[in-house]
Amino acid sequence: MEAAPIDPAAGGAEPPAPLPSRASRAGRNLPAAIASGVALLVAFGLSLWFRPEPFVALVVLAVGAGLWELRQAFARAQVRLPYWPLLVGGAGMAVSAFTGGAEGLLLAYVLTVAAVVVWRLLDGPGPQALRDATAGVFAATYVPFMAGFVVLLLGQADGPARVVLFVLLAVANDTGGYIAGVLFGRHPLARTVSPKKSWEGFAGSVALAVGVGVAGAVWGLGASPWLGVALGVMVAITATLGDLAESLIKRDLELKDMGSLLPGHGGVLDRIDSLLATAPFVYLVLSVAA
Repeated sequence: MEAAPIDPAAGGAEPPAPLPSRASRAGRNLPAAIASGVALLVAFGLSLWFRPEPFVALVVLAVGAGLWELRQAFARAQVRLPYWPLLVGGAGMAVSAFTGGAEGLLLAYVLTVAAVVVWRLLDGPGPQALRDATAGVFAATYVPFMAGFVVLLLGQADGPARVVLFVLLAVANDTGGYIAGVLFGRHPLARTVSPKKSWEGFAGSVALAVGVGVAGAVWGLGASPWLGVALGVMVAITATLGDLAESLIKRDLELKDMGSLLPGHGGVLDRIDSLLATAPFVYLVLSVAA
C-alpha cells in the first residue's frame, strides 16, 4: 500500500534535503573542468610537437567553434552574424598570419570585414542590416583577428617556446585566480559584471603569472627575469579584462555560458576569452624585448 505524502505543516518530518551539487564554490564542476583542461593541454602540446601546421589547424578549429558560439548567442538578441564569410575569413586570417606575418594577418582581416559587410547588405539594407554588419565586424575582430596574434607568435624566433609560455601564462592566471579566489576571496572585483571575481583572486593571478613568467623568460627564452615580471603582471591585467568583457556580453544576452562544448568550462569562448585579449600584448612585448 502506498504511503501518503508527509505534510510538514501537519507536524511531519521535513523531506530530505537535495544532494549537494558537484559544482565548486567558484561555480564549476571541478572534476569535469580538470579533465577538459588536461585534454586541451594535451591537444595543444601534441599540435606543437613535430611541425607548426597542426597548431595552426587547432587555432582554425577554435576560431570556428568560437564564431559558432557567438552566432548562437547573438541570435538571442535578434542579431544575425554573417557566419560563412566570418568562418572562411577566420581560417584565412590564421593561415595568412602563418604564411605572411603581420601584414598577411592585417590584409586578411580587412578582406574579411569587407566580405562580412557586403554579404549582409546583399540581404537588404536597413537598421537590421547595420546591426548585423556591425556585429559581424566585432566578431571578426574579437575572435579570428585576436587569435591571429597567437599564430604570429609561432612565426617568431623560438616560436613554439613563445607560444608555450603564452599559454602557460594564461593557465597560471586562471589557476592562481581560481585558488586564491576560492580560499581567500572576500572583496568583489566587479560585482555587477562577474560576482565571483575578487581582488584576492586577482592577486593570486598576478603572483602565479609572475612566477611562471620569470621561469619562462629565464629558462625558456634566455631573457631577463624582469621581462617575466612584466609579462606576468600584464597578462593578469589583460586576461582579467578579457574575461570581464566576455562576462559583459553574456550578461547583456542573459547567458551563463557561451556554450557547452567543454565540460566544466562552458563554451570554447569561455575558455579562450582571456587568451584572445592577451595575445596581441604578449606578441608586441616579445617582439620588442626578446
